[in-house]
Amino acid sequence: MPCRLVPPSLTGRRLAPRFGSVSPLLAVLVPTSPAYSIVCRYGTANSGNGTAAEPKNARKSALRDAAADIAVNRARQDTTSEKAIASEASGVEDWEYNPSLKIESFKDLPHANFGVNQHIPFDAEFKEVLKAIPWQFRAPIRYAFAYGSGVFPQSKPTGRVPTPEEVRAIHPKAPPAVVRAQDGTPKMIDFIFGVSHTQHWHSLNMKQHRDHYSALASLGSGAVSFVQDKLGAGVYFNPYVVVNGILVKYGVVQLDTLERDLTQWDTLYLAGRLHKPVKILRDDPRIRFANQINLLSALRTALLLLPPSFTEEELYATIAGISYLGDPRMALPTENPRKVKNIVGNNMANFRRLYLPLIETLPNVDFNDPAASAKDWVWDTEKNLKLIQDMDPVKRGNMVRRLPKAFRSRLYTQYQKKLAIPQHQFAQLMEEGEKEVSVGFRRLEGGGFDRRIAQDDPAELRNNIRTVIKRTISWPATTQSLKGPLTAGFQKTWRYLREKMDKYRQGSAAAKQAPEEGKSSSSSSSGEGKQ
Repeated sequence: MPCRLVPPSLTGRRLAPRFGSVSPLLAVLVPTSPAYSIVCRYGTANSGNGTAAEPKNARKSALRDAAADIAVNRARQDTTSEKAIASEASGVEDWEYNPSLKIESFKDLPHANFGVNQHIPFDAEFKEVLKAIPWQFRAPIRYAFAYGSGVFPQSKPTGRVPTPEEVRAIHPKAPPAVVRAQDGTPKMIDFIFGVSHTQHWHSLNMKQHRDHYSALASLGSGAVSFVQDKLGAGVYFNPYVVVNGILVKYGVVQLDTLERDLTQWDTLYLAGRLHKPVKILRDDPRIRFANQINLLSALRTALLLLPPSFTEEELYATIAGISYLGDPRMALPTENPRKVKNIVGNNMANFRRLYLPLIETLPNVDFNDPAASAKDWVWDTEKNLKLIQDMDPVKRGNMVRRLPKAFRSRLYTQYQKKLAIPQHQFAQLMEEGEKEVSVGFRRLEGGGFDRRIAQDDPAELRNNIRTVIKRTISWPATTQSLKGPLTAGFQKTWRYLREKMDKYRQGSAAAKQAPEEGKSSSSSSSGEGKQ
């Protein structure tokens, strides 16, 4: 790997825990904090065709890789500690509502532990395999993450060992770490690459990896970038390509598009993916900051959808389900109907890593379970703790006001129609709300209309929020799916649909089997009681 974390004891700084080893190769020392430094080597990013990444881009990429490593090590040590939670909670009002806060480097983030909850530690060897994938692209990638069932299994470990033929049918030359991580069921691994300029990126990538593209690429990078940016959610997918012997699908998105979706929820296409655990391989300070806002928004939205008391599993399922509410794949036989349940049930500890520090930042929600005082309860995935939230309309009105701007605007319009408010009166309400906010901008207190929404009948409020989520997601997700044959080609699109339909059938069979097993268990218990 191009970067390693180096303890201060080896760089002349004060002593600190050992995070990694020093590369024996020629290195460049980049100071990051009084605690540790990054050692990087550059200039030989293998692009698969003998060409190397430009040294400047390689250096930037290496630093972003190292930033992800630093965050993972901090997450492994501190994410669930009182110190980290206090650090997150103490500055929320300052960073979330400060319009002048400008993030250009990791030093500009509100504090050292900011956003480390987004970095999920897992098997080191598998992580190295995943991190090697972006290095096979000469076109510069500023932000990258891997996601989906190929990275985070959505079923309990079975210990099954696939045959070499089964593995090769998916991954032509899979490293052992991939086979172990996928637990006997080889799957394509999904990636998202954030880039600065889509046309330039595709121009470089088409020269290096023309075989990754459909016939659309014959029209040039301008046509490819037009289809990416103007149709759907601003993502261009290249599925079923082999990189380092591994079958992958990668989506390309412009960083500005990604940042806007994370902070505004204009499509929820990528913001929704990042509501769930992902493996961040290459970090970017702007995106880390924007994603923290995204996660906090998901938590608030879920609380508005939930009753006064609920369980962790209900909370995380509500959050994970946001992005699927308007997804056309869920209405068709092309997706596992138990998908959300599987995601949450098999990733409870990872969801806790993501959301526990954020739960601590909100004054209106708390754990209401004696198990929360037990040592290391965070790692006990068998526990499903209870939480309570304050239903005070002022506090809930504040949550409405702090929802992402584009999404909140749609919710306001939904309630304008529901309450039959004339347009001129509605405009006046919005103006009054802005005046109330300007009195204390940093805190973004909810106005009268926000409190009116929060005081709606709970069932009606849930219904209206779900309607807005569906409207936000439906069109971008549908058009994104429809451009599949154009971007991936008909053969790959048909293969993708077949696999999705297989997952639907497997999920439906599992859903039918579960009640039957429950009845069988119940009958068995009754029989034992009679004996």
